[in-house]
Amino acid sequence: MDALTSSLPLTLAALLLAGGVVLVAGLALTARAERLAEITGLGQAILGAVFLGAATSLSGTVTSVAAAWAGEAELAYGNAIGGIAVQTTFLVVADLVYRGVNLEHAAASEQNLLQGVLLVVLLALAQLAMFGPGITLLGVDVLSFALVIMYIFGVRLISAAQQQPMWHPRRTRHTAATDTTAPTPAAAGEAGRLWLSFIALALLVAGAGWVIAETGVALAERTGLSKTLVGTVLTSAITSTPELVVAVAAVRRGALTLAVGDILGGNGFDVLFLVLSDIAYRAGSIHQAVSDKQAFWLALNALLVGVLLLGLLRRQRHGMGNIGFEGVLVLGGYVAGVAMIIAG
Repeated sequence: MDALTSSLPLTLAALLLAGGVVLVAGLALTARAERLAEITGLGQAILGAVFLGAATSLSGTVTSVAAAWAGEAELAYGNAIGGIAVQTTFLVVADLVYRGVNLEHAAASEQNLLQGVLLVVLLALAQLAMFGPGITLLGVDVLSFALVIMYIFGVRLISAAQQQPMWHPRRTRHTAATDTTAPTPAAAGEAGRLWLSFIALALLVAGAGWVIAETGVALAERTGLSKTLVGTVLTSAITSTPELVVAVAAVRRGALTLAVGDILGGNGFDVLFLVLSDIAYRAGSIHQAVSDKQAFWLALNALLVGVLLLGLLRRQRHGMGNIGFEGVLVLGGYVAGVAMIIAG
């Protein structure tokens, strides 16, 4: 990697090559995830939230854990929570691609609403850890354990909503078809082949994401940008490329619930980056080692997800640019947040 980042042309070439790998692998991941949802009966929302969300978040995980292990708490933390903001904004891009109606109108479901609420709860816990007593167990903040417990509890709720939903969106001609939990017939050995290829593609995305992160950091260091800015804006956006590719590809294929589930599920995994980073960071609680700018970014994330939830509940059919009021507010909020981080 040192050879690839030794000069600007090589760094740019490595960045573009890795981006191409993410593009191709991301498209293939989407197709396999959609088929797995059909033959396993898991459904698009839970598969997008857990399996696809985890797979596309691997590149960001590598970046945050590596930075924390190197003692770069600000970069590790910023990469994790910056990814949540940019990925939420990616839904606006996916909404622009889906021309039929506002995406939040079509993809409304109990599972997606639960994922959004779970994400807000996780963000609140992370902020409590930042301003809490900083009590650690084996060098890990006790509230990091609370994050893991809450995440597992939330995923169980989402799974239960998939099996026995207690809330249904009002059906319109634009509403995405409700997932069925009954698996569809599969050819002999198809499930095994799909899972193997899914895992292989996920590892490929993780490797490409690591290259993107390394080359992105190298480019940033040449400019003298702050570690907060590099983490929350640059590396987070670069390592979030798989989520953008998968969300847009899923929308183009008509898998709307999968697209929203991938983004919200990936965001949930990004909060878990903080737990893994806390484990890798050996100087104490990583939540207490970062600046107040990270608290600002946590609050911004909660705001953006809250606005998205408003959109999923209100289900506006059409809005400015056909993206709905929530898309306009999310995009504006993210741009304003980046501007404030740069200015501050």
